[in-house]
Amino acid sequence: PIFQEQVMKLAVESAGYTPGESDQLRRDMAAWRSSGRIEAHHDRFVQRMIDRGISEEFAERVFSQIRGFGEYGFPESHAASFALLAYVTSWLKCHHPEAFLCGMLNAQPMGFYAPATLIEDAARHAVITLPIDVNHSKWDCTLETTEVATEANANASLGPVACFRSVLAVRMGYRYVKGLSSRDRERLEIVPHPVRSIEDFARKSQLSLNAMISLAEAGAFDSLGMTRREALWRVRAAVPGARAPMRTEPGSKTPALRALTLPEQVLWDYRASQHSARGHPMSPLRPWLAQHGFASASEVRELAHGRRVECMGLVICRQRPGTATGVVFLTLEDEQGFVNIVVWTNVFDRYQRTVRTASLLGVRGKVQSADGVVHVIAEELYIPELSVGPLDHRSRDFH
Repeated sequence: PIFQEQVMKLAVESAGYTPGESDQLRRDMAAWRSSGRIEAHHDRFVQRMIDRGISEEFAERVFSQIRGFGEYGFPESHAASFALLAYVTSWLKCHHPEAFLCGMLNAQPMGFYAPATLIEDAARHAVITLPIDVNHSKWDCTLETTEVATEANANASLGPVACFRSVLAVRMGYRYVKGLSSRDRERLEIVPHPVRSIEDFARKSQLSLNAMISLAEAGAFDSLGMTRREALWRVRAAVPGARAPMRTEPGSKTPALRALTLPEQVLWDYRASQHSARGHPMSPLRPWLAQHGFASASEVRELAHGRRVECMGLVICRQRPGTATGVVFLTLEDEQGFVNIVVWTNVFDRYQRTVRTASLLGVRGKVQSADGVVHVIAEELYIPELSVGPLDHRSRDFH
């Protein structure tokens, strides 16, 4: 049987179930967390098949199939709905990837993947994501046109001339800034643009000091021509009633504060909004990883079956299905994609704490490749010791 309706028909035809009894069988199959409910049908189902001239051995096999089907079966109408959803979402992701990403981000929390993973996957498919910005962002993520450079054209008199084209991009919304409240949302939605300075924004938005600090930490004031550290300094002076920052002498200007490097900006993004439109946390580590023999996700996909490999990535999800006899499945992500990790029970028992808690994970193991599907069978798992690395990253765990 593939669908519940087929099991109902099987019960009617082979065991003489009435329509009402077959519907009850369907209900009891669907209650897969209560296995005792399906067992209540065993004696009646098997005996009725025997009474109809079917051998007991075959009757037991049929009921065993029904019992196993109850672990995964669902109605045909559900299958049709899932098929339609799968087709439509695949079509949207293929033909309108910007709109698809924007809609997915605005529908969170949902689904299997965290927003940061959706953003990184979209980037690998040439979708541009723009950071949170007080002059462009709304509460929800939006679509906007941006200019991107194309290959330079040679001009006889001017030399190489950069060319640009307009493309759709996804602008991240305020909804992703940690610490903003529903009241902050109401105030942000009525702020008129353009905003010329932090003081101008503070006056127009009437946000609290904490909300202004959250925006500064998320880089929302970057386009106003100041670093995040400068913005954090200035918001205290901009919010009425807030404690002004310390100054060395009366009338002194904002002190010269070191600008964040790009890797630091990415880490600040993750702390403030659990994502970054400026890059992947693993990108700054790639030269060091390559030097020390760590394979990237794209390199793992090209390795031959049975090849030993060492890789490292962010743990974006953990799964331990009840039907997998204790096997744990991990998905690691780096700036080039995903690596699927299989952790057999004996390995999980040795590295249980690491598997359960690590946000950045190193894996040594063997490649398993068949029909284009590539996994790494883990033999050793560890938490890498790095002076700089991804922070405040959380996985999606399913059990």
